[in-house]
Amino acid sequence: MKEKAEHIFECKKENEVHLKDVYTELFITEGDMKDVNKEHEIQQIDDALKTQKLQDRPINCNDIFTLLRRKNKKKIVLTKGIAGIGKTVSVHKFILDWAEGNANQDIHCVFLLPFRDINSIKDRKVNLHEFLQVFYNELIGLEKSKLYTESKLAFIFDGLDESRLPLNFESGILNSVEERSSVDVLFTSLIKGTLLSSALVWVTSRPAAANQIHPQYVGLFTEVRGFTDQQKEQYFRKRITDETQASRIISHIKTSRSLYIMCHIPVFCWITATVLKNILIKNNPENISTTLTEMYIHFLLIQMNMKSQKYDEKAERQRTKLLHLNKTMILKLAKLAFKQLMQENIVFYEEHLEECDIDVSKDTEFTGMIAEIFKMEDGLHETKVFCFVHLSVQEFLAAVHVFLCYLNKNMQELCYFLDKPEENITLQELLQTAVNKAREEEESERKSRPVPAVSDGHFTEI
Repeated sequence: MKEKAEHIFECKKENEVHLKDVYTELFITEGDMKDVNKEHEIQQIDDALKTQKLQDRPINCNDIFTLLRRKNKKKIVLTKGIAGIGKTVSVHKFILDWAEGNANQDIHCVFLLPFRDINSIKDRKVNLHEFLQVFYNELIGLEKSKLYTESKLAFIFDGLDESRLPLNFESGILNSVEERSSVDVLFTSLIKGTLLSSALVWVTSRPAAANQIHPQYVGLFTEVRGFTDQQKEQYFRKRITDETQASRIISHIKTSRSLYIMCHIPVFCWITATVLKNILIKNNPENISTTLTEMYIHFLLIQMNMKSQKYDEKAERQRTKLLHLNKTMILKLAKLAFKQLMQENIVFYEEHLEECDIDVSKDTEFTGMIAEIFKMEDGLHETKVFCFVHLSVQEFLAAVHVFLCYLNKNMQELCYFLDKPEENITLQELLQTAVNKAREEEESERKSRPVPAVSDGHFTEI
């Protein structure tokens, strides 16, 4: 478990860093179930800043189960947080500190179970021991009776928003570790407490998916809110060892409210550090425009330059030439981002990339470009799982696709936003139509959303 948790990947494996070298404590608070579905996620950051209460006391990730047991007899912790806010890193920090003997030593075994891996066996019939063996072959041959009757176990299910399980809490229950059932029933039985009632369970999720877990089963709700202003500075000074560079970057992001707000998201801090370290340091800060859009453009250019040096054996830094050399790949990426966003997918598989003519097996096409912008993870059975490094990167590229469709009068792609094709529509009208559609869908979803039952449990938010 120590080996699983001690390194984090920054886009691709060769860029892995030790968790302790960059880990900065996150602002995690106790919360409640209200507004768990509120979107758009980026807006939530600003809203959270405005509504922080004095009584919001931070929670250390290592104290999650201690607080649960102090407040409630229920065994489930549900942690919500927007994309890239640090949920998975918090889980890894918890595991690393436990594995090194520094915290939660009353727990004998911790099992990390990402939903993106669970998806690959969602149609199997298994008992609990067989389920765990899929992910932990070290359990093969272990005496089951002692593990499940005498040991204190903790199960961490990471990324509920990526789950493809139906999560039907009425479909059946398991009472025994020997009994076989669907993975869905196994998970819901753990949540309901009919299976291994003494075990601890921690589930993480983006806000929009959090209410898939019935509140009556949850003993502690938490929310990861990302970095406070002080923690942002701590991150940049850890990430950038040159003190002068770190200070200049911190000073620069403070001049832009939108950048400063976005830096509450740890992943965006990484993007910001990557961009400003490569561009801002070499220029006069006053002469550089770093709006959010500019930030993503710079980020894309940096990745293209790395690709040209590594795979094309060129050191082309001139922006126009870089864009021309990589135009085909950018168009493919933008199309992929848009199509998956329309289907509300943030995790992709090889077939999704191939649908956009992206050759997964071709190093110069895939590894050289997409791997810099994507996180690529090995799932089970050699399955490749892909996702953009952050939801906002996917949104940026999707916006590029929409803009190019408008320029090229590709009305078929724009029909999503329009009731009928309008070739003479202006860009202003298209944007206004898109905004109106988003508002209508949000209002419709809000009205159709069932109000979750009120429980006496507590919600903590990161």
